[in-house]
Amino acid sequence: MASHSSGEEPWRVGILFSQTGATAIIEESQLKGTLLAIDEINAGGGINDRELVPIVYDPQSDDQRFALLAEKLLIEDGVTTIFGCYRSSSRKAVLPIVERRNGLLWYPTLYEGFEYSPNIIYTGASPNQNAVVLADYLLREYGARFYFVGSNYVYPHESNRIMRNLVQHNGGEVVGERYVDISAGRQQFKPIIHDIKRMQPDVVFSTVVGDATVHLYQEFFDAGFDPKILPIASLTTSEAEVRRMGADVAEGSLAAAPYFETVKTACNKAFVSRFKRRFGDEESTNMCLEAAYFQVQLFAKALADADQMDTDLLRSLVLGSECEAPQGTIKINESCNHTDLFTRVGRVDGTGRFQIVQESKTAVTADPYLVYYGCGCPAAFH
Repeated sequence: MASHSSGEEPWRVGILFSQTGATAIIEESQLKGTLLAIDEINAGGGINDRELVPIVYDPQSDDQRFALLAEKLLIEDGVTTIFGCYRSSSRKAVLPIVERRNGLLWYPTLYEGFEYSPNIIYTGASPNQNAVVLADYLLREYGARFYFVGSNYVYPHESNRIMRNLVQHNGGEVVGERYVDISAGRQQFKPIIHDIKRMQPDVVFSTVVGDATVHLYQEFFDAGFDPKILPIASLTTSEAEVRRMGADVAEGSLAAAPYFETVKTACNKAFVSRFKRRFGDEESTNMCLEAAYFQVQLFAKALADADQMDTDLLRSLVLGSECEAPQGTIKINESCNHTDLFTRVGRVDGTGRFQIVQESKTAVTADPYLVYYGCGCPAAFH
């Protein structure tokens, strides 16, 4: 499916990030990162002197709406490229549609790995870029007894499967595993908090997402737990959720991600400054926002070379391409459509910022199937 406009017609792309619903807390930030990149591209003259125009829809944190709106974008609106999706369930809802219509979905969210589609460019972290390093850090610094809490959909279940393998292979144990509805309120976490008190783990590993993340951490804090001693550690909690729950609640908790707002690169300093100037000083960047931002830059670079929106041509130009992202130099790995990204572990300080306690010196090669690392392989930690 190709769309090659002539003359001065703008380039049009679809955007699917929820502005309402259970996961709007993080998806709104991804929308902002996407729109910032588009604004900057257009301010610089567009792509080959043609404006980049976003067609934005709100899927309302509903997987079925993601699918329906993806179909609308590809058929009625005639776009071939979509930036979007946060939850793995929404990505999986959109995947067969972009494959059938030969569209290209850019997916800027960490996920559980073990997937490949020629019609998706994965720019979020795969398990070897976050779960492996976090498991190692937690086992080394806090202890061997883990308690899992997750939202009840595909990513938390699969992420916990991988984390369980990592923990058990290295001598640890999972002493509890509980799941809650995607829209869980504080009341649904009360029995889980009681069970954590009973089981006395060394670490709580959270794959809770969206507004429910805030409710979990607040209930945990109000129950008297000190995250500096018994931390909640996560791959999904970012600056967006920390801001909503409060710095006092989050202080001492941990996360692993390719990017935190505190990354010390010249590119990131300029990026954060531009973002705050555009959206306000009180706003924070985060890992999902940063991926949403740099993937638009990579797309624009490929489109400038292709000068047409043909999916097959764009993909061939995207694979193997690099850019200087706020996190550092990253690359779209041509072997798997995933991105070589940095690995970092951060701990929330008293101001609500993640202070980096461990990081890779260069981008880590994407290994979404854990072929080279292997779940729990000690070599993965060195």
